[in-house]
Amino acid sequence: MAVDIQPACLGLYCGKTLLFKNGSTEIYGECGVCPRGQRTNAQKYCQPCTESPELYDWLYLGFMAMLPLVLHWFFIEWYSGKKSSSALFQHITALFECSMAAIITLLVSDPIGVLHIRSCRVLMLSDWYTMLYNPSPDYITTVHCTHEAVYPLYTIVFIYYAFCLVLMMLLRPLLVKKIACGLGKSDRFKSIYAALYFFPILTVLQAVGGGLLYYAFPYIILVLSLVTLAVYMSASEIENCYDLLVRKKRLIVLFSHWLLHAYGIISISRVDKLEQDLPLLALVPTPALFYLFTAKFTEPSRILSEGANGH
Repeated sequence: MAVDIQPACLGLYCGKTLLFKNGSTEIYGECGVCPRGQRTNAQKYCQPCTESPELYDWLYLGFMAMLPLVLHWFFIEWYSGKKSSSALFQHITALFECSMAAIITLLVSDPIGVLHIRSCRVLMLSDWYTMLYNPSPDYITTVHCTHEAVYPLYTIVFIYYAFCLVLMMLLRPLLVKKIACGLGKSDRFKSIYAALYFFPILTVLQAVGGGLLYYAFPYIILVLSLVTLAVYMSASEIENCYDLLVRKKRLIVLFSHWLLHAYGIISISRVDKLEQDLPLLALVPTPALFYLFTAKFTEPSRILSEGANGH
């Protein structure tokens, strides 16, 4: 008797789709790509994604949602100038755009009409790059089984960026034209032009490095927030607590970085054991306190003045 020693379905992500079900009878099709919203199980059958995203998944989506908002704020501040009164309104508008884009994205995602999504659990890095694991049984013919195994964590980011771009183009030009009177005509729309550059960059970043970002974003948040806080405090010549408290803007920047520190710590710990992980949040003010205690030894104001004089 001949025995077929070949596996029922080749490849990591190829599966059999359910064609018919009647009571306990299930009929499956040939091995191939799973439909959108499904992924293969251990038995190589395509199963619908019915789980809710884990806390870490939501934190990842929050990180990807924060990127355009932070870049909006940076370029608005960069091009608005110190005397422009329009910066605050543009900051609020950017926050409104990104918030509305996030809400609309959730509403149009499955299940449609509710602020909730169903997802497949991320098991390993290769889940993000199924196109690299299409099997070739005879080394000639390739069985294409590329699908979104991490549904919807990969595509939902693109949808969000698209809504962000559309809302920005609908709202921001009208606002800037009305209130940015303190800026020249060539400078009014530079923050919008900048967004037209960084949105394609963010899209490519998600397309190519989405899986890497999923595992690395907590450390990226911590490192970047620490570096930017140190750069800001040194550029603002903050050397003691009085320098920090003398302007509200400096406190806002400090508290914003503290929120990012906390976000990164929670993302790393994943709050698996609440009573053990929450005390880690006490480390949030540590970088700022360390900077204030050691600023008198480094004298950032002297370094900046020497740099300005070319020494």
